[in-house]
This record gives sequence, C-alpha cells and structure tokens, in this order.
Amino acid sequence: MLKTYRYRIYPNNRQKQIIDQTIELCRYLYNCGLEHRILAYRQRRASVYAYQQINELPGIKEVFPDYKNIYSQVLQDVLRRLDKTFSSFFRRVKTGEKPGFPRYKGENRYHSFTYPQPQENMIPANGKVYLPKIGKVKIKLHREIPGNIKTVTVTRRNGKYYACFTVEVESVLLPKTGRTVGIDVGVSAFVATSDGLLVQSPQTYRKAEKSLKTLQREVSRRKKGSNRRRKSVQKLASVHEKIANQRKDIVHKTARYLVNNYDLIAHEDLQIKNMVKNHHLAKSIQDSGWGMFFDILAYKAEEAGKQVVKVNPHNTSQICSGCGHIVKKTLAVRIHKCPHCGLELDRDINAARNILAAALSITGLDGAFGDSLAG
Repeated sequence: MLKTYRYRIYPNNRQKQIIDQTIELCRYLYNCGLEHRILAYRQRRASVYAYQQINELPGIKEVFPDYKNIYSQVLQDVLRRLDKTFSSFFRRVKTGEKPGFPRYKGENRYHSFTYPQPQENMIPANGKVYLPKIGKVKIKLHREIPGNIKTVTVTRRNGKYYACFTVEVESVLLPKTGRTVGIDVGVSAFVATSDGLLVQSPQTYRKAEKSLKTLQREVSRRKKGSNRRRKSVQKLASVHEKIANQRKDIVHKTARYLVNNYDLIAHEDLQIKNMVKNHHLAKSIQDSGWGMFFDILAYKAEEAGKQVVKVNPHNTSQICSGCGHIVKKTLAVRIHKCPHCGLELDRDINAARNILAAALSITGLDGAFGDSLAG
C-alpha cells in the first residue's frame, strides 16, 4: 500500500527563489495545456492527450528557455496531472455527479510540483535531501522513511516548504483484541463510545473565531495588491492552518486509539452534506470534522486488519439501549432517562450502545460478542 510522509524543509534564499519560480512556471504550463485542450474541443479537432503535449515540451523549452532549468520529469508530471483532472471530469459526467469542468489555476491555487521517479540520491541523509535542479536542502527528518520511495512532492504553504514522500509499505496487521465498540459523534462530545468514554470536541474554530475576525477585518482594510495586504493574508492563513492542524491531531489520535483497542468499530452512516444545511449546527459540525474522522478511521482500520461497520442512524438517540423502548427527547436533553426500565446515562453513550447493537446484528456477531453490549 502507498503512504505519504511529510517533512519540513528549509531551503536557503537562492533555493527558495528556484522553488517559487518552478511552481510559477508549472502553473503557467498547466494553464497553457488546459487552454490547448479547450481550443481543440471548440474547433472540433481530435482530442488532445497527455503524451501529445509531453512530446511538445522540447519545443517549448526552445521558445521559453526558463523551462530548461526545471527537471524534465517535473514538467511531464504537470501535464499528466492535467490529464488526470480531465479523466476525473469525464468520469463524473458519466456517473451523473456534478462534473466541475477543469479550471485555470490562479496565483494562489497552485502550490506544488512532483518528481514522479525519484533517484536513489534523493533519499534524505545527514539532515539534507537532494532535489534535482535545486540542490541539497535542509530537512527535518522527524522519523525514518520506510519502504521504497515512489514520488517526491515539494509543496509551499504559507511561506513554509515541505517535502512529501509517497512510499510503498507493507500493511502491518495489529493483534486481535476480541473487543467491539460503537461510537456516536456529536457537537458537545466529539466521540462517545459504548464503553462510556467521552472525547470532548476540540472546537478549534470556535476558540479562534475572535482572532480570525480581527485578522479578516485587517485584510479587508488593506489595499489590494499591497505588501501590507499580502502579509495580513499570510497571517490569516497561518491561523487557519493552525486550526486545521489541531483538528487533524485530535482526529488522528482518536482514530488510532479505537483501531488499537477494538476489532470492530461501528458508527452511523451520516449524510453530513445534508446535515450542514441546518444553519444552527453547520459551523459546529464542520468544526468537529466528522467526515475527515470517518475517512481516517476507515483507512487506519483497513491497514490494521480491523473492521468498520456503518449503521442506519434512524432513532439511535431515541431508543433505550436497556429495554428497547422509544424515549423521545430533543437535542437540548443531554441525559437519557428511561421511564420503563430506569436506565439513566449520557444520551450519546446510549446512542453508541444502540449503534453497536445494530452493527453486531448486521454482521451476525451479536452472539459472539454479547458481553460488549453490557458496556
């Protein structure tokens, strides 16, 4: 399987100029390639493919000598990247999805370039990584790179530079624990488990809202195109990046805990795109990052040989996990109190137990893991 490892790199001033120029020239090549395909379509000519555009690169280098300073495979990858974009567009058209025609890349919409076939000398050593046409760049190698390196991507984000290594690694199956769990995601508690664990929501965006508003007002007051506006935009982007990193941190740690401790993990099959249409809850739902959490949980479980089961979310919060009766309650009611059997517990934990029971019923394991329902 393929995994990506990202490391911070520290190019000197000359290397920064080369990287910035490479990104800008790659963006221009991408837009020219897109224009070429659009013109061919409008003139009803034969379709243009990646290999045809790649064959034109030597001629482009003669007309624009700056492209001679870029590693040839990097330029080829730009045109293959454009080709993948068109392939995805036609796939969406065929499946009836919203197609989203490929768009031109503006100055702030193109941030990386890729070495598709890295050589052995590009393996980081002695705190440096060699990048063709750029030179040896300092790298913070916070952990070793396992497996064979397939691609190396140089990325620029908010004035910082990163090297992303896509590596082919073998899946490592974790030992079986014989335990199952149901999880319920929420706004106040990020995750509640059927075992009674409550992981509080990080609310990273909510906590940073005040500083974000101040920075956004600062950006709006600056003159467009000025250096002061550019610096303010960079400060605002840095805060957004910190919020995203904090959210990813709690999501990864929670998913890792669940995968390490349980063989079967059950959660609701939520339609998040429909849920965020509720303007009262949209901001809190997006701040919690449910969709990202489910995606990360799924790939970590697959890698470790664990099972993730999605269940129908209908009435999971209303059914009593003790006796099965329906106990109606609004979102404001946070404690489940059953008048039939007397069960009293957090409503999210009650929902998590119902989710687990539904998953065990689907998989046919309700008899084998009946003790898990007891919490």
